[in-house]
Amino acid sequence: MVGILLNEQHLAGALVEAIERSRHRLFIATADVKDLHVPMARRIGRAQSILAVLDELSKRSVEIRLLHSGVPSGPFLARMKLHLPPTLTMRRCPRIHAKALIADGRWMYLGSANLTGAGLGAKSPRRRNFEAGIWTDEPHLIDPVLDALDRIWRGAECADCGRKQHCPVPLEEPEL
Repeated sequence: MVGILLNEQHLAGALVEAIERSRHRLFIATADVKDLHVPMARRIGRAQSILAVLDELSKRSVEIRLLHSGVPSGPFLARMKLHLPPTLTMRRCPRIHAKALIADGRWMYLGSANLTGAGLGAKSPRRRNFEAGIWTDEPHLIDPVLDALDRIWRGAECADCGRKQHCPVPLEEPEL
């Protein structure tokens, strides 16, 4: 099955769906990371910080991988310094521009939205980005994307990278 998500549909149709489907692993790829607030109405009835939501996943022993290219926003880093979900691992590669959410290797969002309020439609209709993406549970679509992101995650692309001057520490993790 394949479906399309446009604009504000990204928050519930991609992020919340991926969070709710994750039982073992959630792989997130995004260029930009900010401390967006996620409305988890089906579970707690109010919006909460993405880090609090990831912490709930961590308490359920879900491994969370966050692969991103830019330095996370100040508010996101400040929250991380207070408490980092134990099963969250972040790696930064300046070449990442892919935006994907993959839950347990069985469900995937692939599209244009970054892990930000503007990207996922959490901002008002006049301030959010215009985004498009697909979700799927088709293994023949998920597997090659997951394999490509996993190669980057493991550093398999670092040896031949032409942007080493922008990445002196391959796959750097945030300093807390």
